Amino acid sequence: MPLFTSRKALAELSEREVLALAIANEEEDSRIYMAFAEKCGEEFAASRKIFEDMAEDERGHRQSLFEFYRARFGEHLPPIRREDVRDFLTRRPMWWTKILSPEKMREEAAMMELQAANFYEKAASQTLDTRIRELFLSLAEVERSHQKTASHLVEEHLTEDAQADEAAARHRQFVLTYVQPGLAGLIDGSVSTLAPLFAAAFATHDNWNTFLVGLAASVGAGISMGITEAMSDDGIISGRGSPWLRGLVCGVMTTIGGLGHTVPYLVPSSWPNAFHLATAMAAIIVAIELVVIAWVRTKYMDTPFLRSVFQVVVGGVLVLLAGIFIGSS
Repeated sequence: MPLFTSRKALAELSEREVLALAIANEEEDSRIYMAFAEKCGEEFAASRKIFEDMAEDERGHRQSLFEFYRARFGEHLPPIRREDVRDFLTRRPMWWTKILSPEKMREEAAMMELQAANFYEKAASQTLDTRIRELFLSLAEVERSHQKTASHLVEEHLTEDAQADEAAARHRQFVLTYVQPGLAGLIDGSVSTLAPLFAAAFATHDNWNTFLVGLAASVGAGISMGITEAMSDDGIISGRGSPWLRGLVCGVMTTIGGLGHTVPYLVPSSWPNAFHLATAMAAIIVAIELVVIAWVRTKYMDTPFLRSVFQVVVGGVLVLLAGIFIGSS
């Protein structure tokens, strides 16, 4: 039968245990900052250098604390873990930090240092042992110095040129991860579903059956495009970001693109001229979708608007005519 032990309150820890936890905290923070640096990569070189220097600073403080510990208690650290102590500092899981932008990483780092300083100050006010109180206050001062060091590193490395370079890199990453997959999905959903939808419409002249065909085509295309986008590029070489995130964006936009001109066929068949009304509404929505596609291409791909409109309209009209022709046969 497993044994369960209650966790200690921070005020119940010995000086040796407090030092051991502080050493472990410095070591973990240095690993987090190195993970931030690796996530920044070459595209965000200035932010990467900031986190590398912060990690080095944390390692230096860890070494100083360990030397102090070794002088008082020897080489061996007690087997105490942060989860053994109630209300001790916790850090976000590493999978979460990997999705942060450089700005959010810097905000997270500043919050980590502030939390640590506030934590040690609160711990100092709760303990009755004078030596441990002084130790907590010393650790709080160390964390405050980390904040000042981090601010200095930002000023040193994140110059105006570096900020401009990182802004361009962020824009490029946004386009590669969200805009391109989303645009590909929107084009596919808006254009490729036209043929089966209007073929069903002109073959049956039944709104409900046409809606079911459009719904099936939209959802099927969304699933297919999402899987294709996720499996076609893992993002490691191309730097286009998480394959499953791109796949999700592409799949959702494909489905939305197809559903846009499918929804009008929910018009009840009992309405006067229901089929013609739904078809006219669907045609208007198709035109809006094509203009939106042209606008996105102009804004993010630097494609001239009129040229983009011409390209997407020609493609859409060809698919639409194919659907009408097949459905009317």
